[in-house]
Order: sequence, then C-alpha cells, then structure tokens
Amino acid sequence: MGVIIGSEALAAGMVTRNDLRRRYTRMFPDVYGPPEPTIRERARGAWLWSGRRGVIAGVAASALHWAKYVDDDVPIELLWQNGRPPSGLIVRNEIYAADEVTTYDGIPLTTPARTIFDLGRHLNRDAAVARIDALLWLGRVGVPDVEPIAARYPWARGVEKLRVALELADDGAESPRESRLRLLLTDAGMRPTDTQIPVYEGNRLITKFDLGWKQLRIGVQYEGKHHQTDRGQYVYDLQVLPKLEARNWIVVKVIKEDTDNDILARVAAALYRRGWRAA
Repeated sequence: MGVIIGSEALAAGMVTRNDLRRRYTRMFPDVYGPPEPTIRERARGAWLWSGRRGVIAGVAASALHWAKYVDDDVPIELLWQNGRPPSGLIVRNEIYAADEVTTYDGIPLTTPARTIFDLGRHLNRDAAVARIDALLWLGRVGVPDVEPIAARYPWARGVEKLRVALELADDGAESPRESRLRLLLTDAGMRPTDTQIPVYEGNRLITKFDLGWKQLRIGVQYEGKHHQTDRGQYVYDLQVLPKLEARNWIVVKVIKEDTDNDILARVAAALYRRGWRAA
C-alpha cells in the first residue's frame, strides 16, 4: 500500500471510495496512506499535498538522509508557499537555491548542508545541536559545508542561532543523550575536548568512551539500559574497568537516573584530580 492522492486514484480507477474509507488513512487533505505511516510515507504525503511542488526540509529531511532518532509522527516541514497548512505540516515560505535541493525516492528535499542550515535556525539550541550532531555523525556533511549557505543568506532569520549551534555541534555524538551530556558539561565550563575516545589493549579495542578528555585520561560514558539488562555487557563492563584503571583512566559513568548536579559533581571531581581548574 502506497501513499496516494485520493482524487487522482479515484479518477484512474485504482481505488474506490470504500477502499479509501476502509483500507487507507487520511494523512492530509486528499492524501491517503497506510494506517500507521512511517516518516518517509508522511514526507511523501506532504509533498503530494503540496501538488508535488514543495521541498521536504528540517527534521523530516534529516530522517530522509538517514539521521537516527526521528519519530514517525514529527511534523513534516515543507519549503513552499501556503499560509494554512493542515495539522502535521509546517510550511516555511523561504528562499532556496537549486544546489540546496536533492531527491530521495523521487521526493525533493533539502541537501544535508541546507538541512543543517534550517535546523540551526528554527529549533532551540539544544534540539538543534542534537539534530545537527545526528547528521554530522553520518559522515556525509560537515560544518564547513554549511558555511557557504549561511554566507548566501546573511539576513535570514535565525542565522545567529545557527552559528551558536554549529560552534557547539560535534560529529562524535552517537545519540541525543550524548549530545545533551556534552552540552551540560559545556554550559558548566567543562567542555569535553574529545568524543568517541578509543582505548586499546594491544591492538584490541576494549572500550570507546562517548566523550571526555583524552590527554587527561578522563572518559565519560553514558550507559543505556542494555548495560544493566544484557548479562554479557554487564560482565564485560566489570571486567574491563580494572584494565582501564590500570591504564590510568578515570571513568565517569552516567545513567538516565542521574541528576545534572550529580553528573557535574563527578566530572568536576575527575578533572580536579587531574589538576584542572575552572577558568
């Protein structure tokens, strides 16, 4: 079952009105799709609703570029001209150049660089950084790729917000929680110098810290639920800790239940042990 324009499908004899009522879900006016559409199906629906003239942008565009951690029900952003979009759509009447648009499965969408340009301007700082991190993580776009677009539109709304987000972004955040953790430490004056820090035993990788200070041998690790529920992972974590300590690493583990103050206190204590002092 694909995404269709209802009136077109009826005229072509592809479906009946009964089919539309019983087999399809009305996604947008005159646009129908499966009962539980994915983000990609919703993006196609939004494009069809625009008369095949809009360009998918923002968070939805990042998902089409395969950035992770995008829910299927996020609002779909379109670069197009329409003052009254239906629920579930955000329409932005903004200028874009031909080299800022690409396609995914026939759907026009903003390039990764233009997507970052839009995310940094329209989202709040923390959300923007997390979304930008997710695109940078893919390795197909970098902060320098965004700078020519920002220079092209110096008068665009939110450009200063974008510059702040770009300065804080990092291509080494594997998840939004890691992005948030890095921002928490940065705001407290303890910006990590490194992300995805590997530690080896000979030629064998024994762990990789999410972030930290490689030169100071301080590693910060966000431990998701699998570190407690996966017996193999739990045992491995216990076995590798003495090896890290033998290599003079200070390990700071962070879990979901930690408060911000708890995290900051433990990281600050580790830094002070290494002779660090707040500026």
